[in-house]
Amino acid sequence: MRFGHLLAVDEVDLAVGAGEVVGLLGANGAGKTTLIKMLLGLLRPTGGEVRLFGEPPSMATRRRVGYVSQTLGLYDDLTVEENWAFTAATFGRVRPAIPESLEGSRDELVGVLPLGLQRRVAFAVAVSHLPELLVLDEPTSGVGVWSAERLWEQIRDSAESGAGVLVTTHNMEEAEQCDRLIVMAEGRVAAAGTIDDVVAGRRVVEVRCDDWRSAFGVLDAEGLVVQVRGDVLRVPGTARGIEDLMERQGLRAEVTTAPANLEEAFVDLVRGAT
Repeated sequence: MRFGHLLAVDEVDLAVGAGEVVGLLGANGAGKTTLIKMLLGLLRPTGGEVRLFGEPPSMATRRRVGYVSQTLGLYDDLTVEENWAFTAATFGRVRPAIPESLEGSRDELVGVLPLGLQRRVAFAVAVSHLPELLVLDEPTSGVGVWSAERLWEQIRDSAESGAGVLVTTHNMEEAEQCDRLIVMAEGRVAAAGTIDDVVAGRRVVEVRCDDWRSAFGVLDAEGLVVQVRGDVLRVPGTARGIEDLMERQGLRAEVTTAPANLEEAFVDLVRGAT
């Protein structure tokens, strides 16, 4: 997908099967939302092709998809009940009963609801027509832990009922709940597969130092991405290089290596693409 001279999505190839949750990961500007709009037929690709259920996107295929955008796609000046009724009419279905969990808010204007509840309404509306594919763009952004957990329970329930799910997220703990991952960077797929496939044997350096705050400052000043795990600092690089850095700064430290986690692998992939 090109926007003038900007190549926003480049040679991306992915598929979502029935009953699986596929996580689409990437930093802001990686091309995730543009890709989703192409999949839904909201943007026409400038190259390549999109197939929804084996055919080009159309009104017929769109009726088989449930979509929650970053902006939720709800009407703030309508009540929960009115949003629910409008969606049912749009998809040409007999209106199902509103979920019991939303019954107490059915007459409330969506615009005055807390964000967590708005996201629950958006998800409920997206699945009200029993879609075969769910496309969720940052569905838990800005909500608390409890609301996020409830939404992920619903995502998993949808997959177990047979729907395919494509979900974007910045949260690595949420990404670990996906069956497969697609990592995008600079508009391209940087890695794909299970968590083990994405991590791909990467290792990080662990630094233990009595004066860990000074060690953190030294590593941070070098432009390294530092994770603090208790009294252990985890950074990319080689053990020898980090040892030399500590010695030059007069710090005594124990330096070892350990397997990278998903977040560290993600950072490495994104930095490697820029």
